[in-house]
Amino acid sequence: MPPAEPATDPGDLTSLTPASSRETKDGKSKGGSLFTVILAFAANLVIAVAKTIAAVLTGSASMLAEAAHSWADTGNEIFLLIAERRSGRTRDEQHPLGYGREAYVWSMFAAFGLFSAGAIVSISHGISELRNPEEGTDYLVAYIVLAVSFVLEGTSFTQALRQSRKDAKAFGRTTLGFVLNTSNPTLRAVFAEDSAALLGILIAGAGIVLHEVTGNAAYDAAGSIGVGLLLGVVAVVLIDRNRRFLVGEAVPADARARILAFILAQPEVARVTYLHLEFVGPSRLYLVAAIDIIGEASETTVAYRLREVERELEVEDVVEEAVLTLSTPEERSLTA
Repeated sequence: MPPAEPATDPGDLTSLTPASSRETKDGKSKGGSLFTVILAFAANLVIAVAKTIAAVLTGSASMLAEAAHSWADTGNEIFLLIAERRSGRTRDEQHPLGYGREAYVWSMFAAFGLFSAGAIVSISHGISELRNPEEGTDYLVAYIVLAVSFVLEGTSFTQALRQSRKDAKAFGRTTLGFVLNTSNPTLRAVFAEDSAALLGILIAGAGIVLHEVTGNAAYDAAGSIGVGLLLGVVAVVLIDRNRRFLVGEAVPADARARILAFILAQPEVARVTYLHLEFVGPSRLYLVAAIDIIGEASETTVAYRLREVERELEVEDVVEEAVLTLSTPEERSLTA
């Protein structure tokens, strides 16, 4: 993981959740992630149909691999749409910390789909083509479809890049660093899939060109295998990132510092001696802290003050639930 980069104002808790991707407490999205996924789905569906037709007409292994790639991406966008929908539901008695982790579960399904339907099909067909090469035809059709696909994929990628840049700027991070480490799995998946799609089109195009120029179908088969390997790498990265958030990804140091500073900024809080932060969904945290209340009030008064601070914290969209306890005198104070 890349080192933490400079953060925004440490006292600004809301800067943890960029406005473009923030969700309200009632689960309704206020950002662009849903639009990004819908645009990617529409683009991939059109591209998948076009590539399938081209693969049938040309008999190209690389084109068939690209068709499998696009159908895998199309199916994956459905999983991502489910992830956006289900993870935004309001918490209830059965799910006291909300449904945010649903996003990682359904994004994991999408990553597995990319691996199985995309990588495995492309690699196996490429190997089959190496063993039993077929002569390709209608190269012009393949070139036209790849060119149109590149434009459509580029449109989808531009939307994902635009949102990623906007969110990364709000965090004071590089775009790539933000995409790799964001708690928003749908944005990361669309960004990664569209990037792989653009690169895959170039690989497939190179294989088809070399096949036409040399008359050797091995280049076309190699293009299919290359696309499959690319998809396999992307799928493994996405699976690993979702796995980490499901089992408990550490909150970045700069985000932790901003949360701590926000707690210390509350007028009732003298110091903080313990702070536990855990992702329970995209840009949603479960917070547990031990604090020292200013003054020597009665037990009842202190209890009410603790609840007041908890409510202040939970007003922030990024905090799903806050649980506060009292510090003991000998415990060491934390500093932001």
